[in-house]
Amino acid sequence: MWFFAFEGVLGAAYDICHAWHSAWMVVAGIAAVNAVLGLTVLRRRIKLVKAMLKNGRTRVIAFGLIALRIGLHVVLGAAGADVTGTAAHLALAGVMAAATVALLWFDQRVTFRALGLATR
Repeated sequence: MWFFAFEGVLGAAYDICHAWHSAWMVVAGIAAVNAVLGLTVLRRRIKLVKAMLKNGRTRVIAFGLIALRIGLHVVLGAAGADVTGTAAHLALAGVMAAATVALLWFDQRVTFRALGLATR
């Protein structure tokens, strides 16, 4: 669960930091906690992590999320609805966090099935 929460925060970090300029310290703290958890909890699941990192689908998801963010800003800017206010940044942060978690959950499910680790 913590993995998805962390990745959701990372997906939303750009807009969170634009909404609150000092939020980068919280994001950095969460990244440090993730690193510690990753080095301890994920040690047992190293096979899964390696499979996900080698997987081209994971890279497509990462670049797709970057393209989604840029595309949203371009489309909203062209429509005259630039994302400048706190509420707009928080709404976009919510969209990006949800998209990040959903795509990574899907990627993990597919990887589990490929490695024979899927449970029902």
